[in-house]
Amino acid sequence: MQNVADDLLTIVQQAIPLLLAVSAEQASYKPSPEKWSKKEILGHLIDSACNNQQKFVRTMAQEHLDFVGYKQNFWVSAQQYNKAEWNSLVTFWKEYNHHIAHIIAFVDPGVLSHTISIEGTGPFTLEFIMKDYVEHLKHHLKQILPEGDWKSGFINVYNA
Repeated sequence: MQNVADDLLTIVQQAIPLLLAVSAEQASYKPSPEKWSKKEILGHLIDSACNNQQKFVRTMAQEHLDFVGYKQNFWVSAQQYNKAEWNSLVTFWKEYNHHIAHIIAFVDPGVLSHTISIEGTGPFTLEFIMKDYVEHLKHHLKQILPEGDWKSGFINVYNA
Protein backbone atom coordinates (compact mmCIF):
# COMPACT_ATOMS: atom_id res chain seq x y z
CA MET A 1 0.00 0.00 0.00
CA GLN A 2 3.05 2.23 0.04
CA ASN A 3 2.35 3.19 -3.58
CA VAL A 4 -1.17 4.36 -2.63
CA ALA A 5 0.26 6.44 0.24
CA ASP A 6 2.92 7.90 -2.05
CA ASP A 7 0.29 8.74 -4.68
CA LEU A 8 -1.79 10.54 -2.06
CA LEU A 9 1.19 12.57 -0.83
CA THR A 10 2.14 13.52 -4.40
CA ILE A 11 -1.40 14.68 -5.17
CA VAL A 12 -1.54 16.78 -2.00
CA GLN A 13 1.88 18.30 -2.72
CA GLN A 14 0.78 19.21 -6.26
CA ALA A 15 -2.55 20.62 -5.11
CA ILE A 16 -1.38 22.88 -2.28
CA PRO A 17 0.11 25.73 -4.37
CA LEU A 18 -2.89 25.63 -6.71
CA LEU A 19 -5.33 25.74 -3.79
CA LEU A 20 -3.45 28.60 -2.12
CA ALA A 21 -3.61 30.55 -5.40
CA VAL A 22 -7.43 30.53 -5.22
CA SER A 23 -8.68 33.82 -3.77
CA ALA A 24 -11.06 33.87 -0.81
CA GLU A 25 -13.71 35.32 -3.11
CA GLN A 26 -13.27 32.54 -5.68
CA ALA A 27 -13.29 29.91 -2.93
CA SER A 28 -16.60 31.19 -1.51
CA TYR A 29 -18.41 31.56 -4.84
CA LYS A 30 -21.44 29.26 -5.20
CA PRO A 31 -22.43 28.67 -8.84
CA SER A 32 -26.02 28.18 -7.64
CA PRO A 33 -27.70 27.84 -4.22
CA GLU A 34 -27.72 24.02 -4.41
CA LYS A 35 -24.12 23.70 -5.68
CA TRP A 36 -21.12 23.71 -3.37
CA SER A 37 -18.45 26.40 -3.41
CA LYS A 38 -14.77 25.45 -3.59
CA LYS A 39 -14.65 25.89 0.21
CA GLU A 40 -17.55 23.48 0.62
CA ILE A 41 -15.99 20.91 -1.72
CA LEU A 42 -12.72 21.10 0.23
CA GLY A 43 -14.77 20.83 3.44
CA HIS A 44 -16.35 17.69 2.01
CA LEU A 45 -12.83 16.34 1.43
CA ILE A 46 -11.98 17.10 5.07
CA ASP A 47 -15.12 15.20 6.07
CA SER A 48 -13.99 12.36 3.82
CA ALA A 49 -10.61 12.26 5.57
CA CYS A 50 -12.34 12.25 8.96
CA ASN A 51 -14.79 9.51 8.05
CA ASN A 52 -12.19 7.41 6.27
CA GLN A 53 -9.71 7.62 9.13
CA GLN A 54 -12.43 6.04 11.27
CA LYS A 55 -13.25 3.44 8.62
CA PHE A 56 -9.61 2.49 8.12
CA VAL A 57 -8.65 2.13 11.76
CA ARG A 58 -11.89 0.46 12.87
CA THR A 59 -11.76 -1.99 9.96
CA MET A 60 -8.17 -2.86 10.86
CA ALA A 61 -9.38 -3.88 14.31
CA GLN A 62 -11.92 -6.52 13.26
CA GLU A 63 -12.71 -8.84 10.37
CA HIS A 64 -15.98 -7.08 9.51
CA LEU A 65 -17.34 -3.67 10.44
CA ASP A 66 -20.81 -2.20 9.96
CA PHE A 67 -20.36 1.56 9.63
CA VAL A 68 -22.77 4.51 9.53
CA GLY A 69 -23.34 6.45 6.35
CA TYR A 70 -22.27 10.02 5.68
CA LYS A 71 -24.98 12.60 5.08
CA GLN A 72 -22.75 14.88 3.05
CA ASN A 73 -25.09 17.84 2.51
CA PHE A 74 -25.93 17.99 6.21
CA TRP A 75 -22.27 17.75 7.26
CA VAL A 76 -21.16 20.49 4.85
CA SER A 77 -24.03 22.77 5.83
CA ALA A 78 -23.74 22.15 9.58
CA GLN A 79 -20.03 22.99 9.59
CA GLN A 80 -20.51 26.21 7.61
CA TYR A 81 -17.43 25.64 5.49
CA ASN A 82 -18.29 28.55 3.23
CA LYS A 83 -17.76 30.91 6.20
CA ALA A 84 -14.39 29.37 7.12
CA GLU A 85 -11.03 30.94 6.30
CA TRP A 86 -9.77 29.43 3.02
CA ASN A 87 -6.06 29.09 3.88
CA SER A 88 -6.94 27.40 7.18
CA LEU A 89 -9.11 24.86 5.35
CA VAL A 90 -6.29 24.18 2.88
CA THR A 91 -3.75 23.67 5.68
CA PHE A 92 -6.08 21.41 7.66
CA TRP A 93 -6.86 19.32 4.54
CA LYS A 94 -3.14 18.99 3.78
CA GLU A 95 -2.20 17.88 7.30
CA TYR A 96 -5.12 15.46 7.59
CA ASN A 97 -4.12 13.81 4.33
CA HIS A 98 -0.53 13.48 5.48
CA HIS A 99 -1.90 11.49 8.41
CA ILE A 100 -4.16 9.40 6.15
CA ALA A 101 -1.13 8.61 3.95
CA HIS A 102 0.77 7.54 7.08
CA ILE A 103 -2.06 5.15 8.03
CA ILE A 104 -2.16 3.69 4.51
CA ALA A 105 1.64 3.33 4.33
CA PHE A 106 1.86 1.37 7.57
CA VAL A 107 -1.27 -0.77 7.38
CA ASP A 108 -0.63 -4.42 8.22
CA PRO A 109 -1.07 -6.34 4.93
CA GLY A 110 -2.82 -9.08 6.92
CA VAL A 111 -5.85 -6.83 7.56
CA LEU A 112 -6.36 -5.56 3.99
CA SER A 113 -8.94 -8.30 3.40
CA HIS A 114 -11.04 -7.19 6.39
CA THR A 115 -14.42 -5.89 5.23
CA ILE A 116 -16.72 -2.98 5.93
CA SER A 117 -20.38 -2.39 5.09
CA ILE A 118 -21.62 1.20 5.00
CA GLU A 119 -25.32 1.76 5.66
CA GLY A 120 -25.96 -1.79 4.44
CA THR A 121 -23.94 -1.35 1.23
CA GLY A 122 -20.97 -3.60 0.65
CA PRO A 123 -19.06 -5.39 1.89
CA PHE A 124 -15.89 -3.64 0.72
CA THR A 125 -12.36 -4.67 1.64
CA LEU A 126 -10.09 -2.35 3.57
CA GLU A 127 -7.72 -2.40 0.61
CA PHE A 128 -10.53 -1.22 -1.70
CA ILE A 129 -11.66 1.65 0.54
CA MET A 130 -8.08 2.87 0.99
CA LYS A 131 -7.49 2.94 -2.76
CA ASP A 132 -10.94 4.41 -3.39
CA TYR A 133 -10.26 7.23 -0.91
CA VAL A 134 -7.53 8.55 -3.21
CA GLU A 135 -9.77 8.26 -6.30
CA HIS A 136 -12.55 10.16 -4.50
CA LEU A 137 -10.09 12.87 -3.49
CA LYS A 138 -8.88 13.30 -7.09
CA HIS A 139 -12.49 13.43 -8.32
CA HIS A 140 -13.28 16.38 -6.08
CA LEU A 141 -9.94 18.13 -6.54
CA LYS A 142 -10.73 18.22 -10.24
CA GLN A 143 -13.95 20.09 -9.38
CA ILE A 144 -12.04 22.68 -7.35
CA LEU A 145 -9.05 22.88 -9.70
CA PRO A 146 -10.15 22.02 -13.25
CA GLU A 147 -6.65 22.92 -14.45
CA GLY A 148 -5.19 20.09 -12.34
CA ASP A 149 -3.81 17.04 -14.06
CA TRP A 150 -5.60 14.44 -11.92
CA LYS A 151 -7.49 11.58 -13.48
CA SER A 152 -9.91 9.75 -11.26
CA GLY A 153 -11.54 6.36 -11.57
CA PHE A 154 -14.00 7.17 -8.78
CA ILE A 155 -17.45 5.59 -9.02
CA ASN A 156 -19.72 6.08 -6.02
CA VAL A 157 -20.46 2.49 -5.02
CA TYR A 158 -21.46 3.42 -1.48
CA ASN A 159 -24.90 4.79 -2.34
CA ALA A 160 -25.84 2.03 -4.78
